[in-house]
Amino acid sequence: MSTEVAALRAEVKANQQQLQQQYEKTGDAVALLRQRSMQVDIVLRKLWALLDFPDTLAFAAVGGYGRGQLYPASDIDLLILLPQEPNTSLQEKLERLVGYFWDIGLEIGHSVRTVQECLDEAANDITVQTSLLEARLLTGHQQLFSTFEKRLHGNLDPLVFFEAKRLEQQERHLRFNETPYSVEPNCKESPGGLRDLQVIFWIAQAADYGSSWADLEKNGFLTREEMAYGEQCEDYLRHLRIRLHFTVGRREDRLLFDYQNTLADQFGFSSTPAKRASEQLMQGYYRTAKAVTLLNTILLQNMGAALAPESEQMPQVLDENFQSVGNLLDIRDENLFERQPAAILDSFLVMQENHELHGMSARTLRALWRARELITPEFRANPAHRAAFLKLFQSPRGVVHEFRRMNQLDILGNYLPSFGRIVGQMQHDLFHVYTVDQHILQVLRNLRRFTMSEFAHDYPLCSRTIIELDRPWLLYIAALFHDIAKGRGGDHSELGTADAQEFCEQHALDAEDTELVVWLVRHHLVMSQVAQKEDLTDPDVIGNFSRLVGDARHLSALYLLTHADIRGTSPKVWNQWKGKLLADLYYQTL
Repeated sequence: MSTEVAALRAEVKANQQQLQQQYEKTGDAVALLRQRSMQVDIVLRKLWALLDFPDTLAFAAVGGYGRGQLYPASDIDLLILLPQEPNTSLQEKLERLVGYFWDIGLEIGHSVRTVQECLDEAANDITVQTSLLEARLLTGHQQLFSTFEKRLHGNLDPLVFFEAKRLEQQERHLRFNETPYSVEPNCKESPGGLRDLQVIFWIAQAADYGSSWADLEKNGFLTREEMAYGEQCEDYLRHLRIRLHFTVGRREDRLLFDYQNTLADQFGFSSTPAKRASEQLMQGYYRTAKAVTLLNTILLQNMGAALAPESEQMPQVLDENFQSVGNLLDIRDENLFERQPAAILDSFLVMQENHELHGMSARTLRALWRARELITPEFRANPAHRAAFLKLFQSPRGVVHEFRRMNQLDILGNYLPSFGRIVGQMQHDLFHVYTVDQHILQVLRNLRRFTMSEFAHDYPLCSRTIIELDRPWLLYIAALFHDIAKGRGGDHSELGTADAQEFCEQHALDAEDTELVVWLVRHHLVMSQVAQKEDLTDPDVIGNFSRLVGDARHLSALYLLTHADIRGTSPKVWNQWKGKLLADLYYQTL
């Protein structure tokens, strides 16, 4: 038996090498996943035959392996299905099988259950139920396996399954801080990773909506454009995970710094004076993850509505273009944005003005995503559109939520092309743990918190200072532009100053407000540098800084922006020492 096991081990190793060589030659990710599944099928059937198991048992692949999508270093999940509890002889044989799994060099996860035990486990654990739904018979008793499948699907309630998978996804996202934009994301489990796409197809399969992008499009859950976009995102993530497994030589789904340069080289990126190859790779990843997050949101909303139609919820008309359905903003006409492009920005203003709305309907989200291409130079030059965009900063509520939503839908990056260039751009330094666009939105969030009474205890000086400041919304514009020129090469403060100047002039800010915004962008790093690197007991230091700021308005605005900026780099960067230095410099200068 040891000779046969050694031969199987050699076969597994040779298969893996052959697959890698073939993938490097053809670049066909789908073929690799399918062929690895087929090769493992053959090896496991040989092993099963060697042990001469009774023909009353069924041997099945489950999970990703059952789906026929086996990545180079993925676990191989197996189910050994029994007609009844095993006797001593069968138990010993099963134990030998498990030992041989390891001996032949495969990472096996297995379970040994009767049909009833499978049903009981599935009822208690949504992860087990999901894995079993993808079961595929390898060898053994066909009738036993068919009975298992029939009873498993018979016990499945698609709506209950949908709610359980949605809750499971929310809990998974929480483990990753609900962001796709961490510096070392998990390309499988993080928000926007492969798992978010798999959730879509698990729910579709459970509800008999299909098992492919084409099926979802055929059943009306996707447009043809969205289908193509989904296939493109899935293909990118497949290649990334395959190359990561080959690079590391074992199961690893985290895009750690140690691997990013190697992967960037494999994807054909090379460093430029302004941007490292790894930063280019990660920008592509983050933009893909953002798109996956949006597709996941749209599809889960659509499938949820199909599974549980809320016909009793009558639309509440908000104005001539929008209505509320189930506290979601809904467009009254599918072609609203094509007919009336100004409504693109109006949709976010309506969200700000109606506090009972807690999101947008799926058809509104998809219509806005399609409408991003309508934001042309002519759209941006329209005075009415410029006034609407400026009004978004001035709302008493919903500023951060709507700018985040605009970024998610690529509306913000299309309206401000300079912002679009930094979407998904990582910053490889000791401080920033967010992409540039997410850092900017974090700074905006921090500034908004200074205005809210519920945060006054956390930020007492900032809360008092911002209340006394005229037109604090000017700070939000400065926040939007303070890092907008990152990655271009050169001094990002000076380059961002030019962008801010152009924006203020185009949006008809008066000379005084324009000067403040532009000055803040140019000098947004100065207060932090003086506070942390210079001697605050030296009168000359305070005198020089005082001459730079010129008056109390500029000082207060710079203090608030600096405080928000430092806090927006990383949860770990801010500390009481930095807070005291900034406050000391503020008071002495004042």
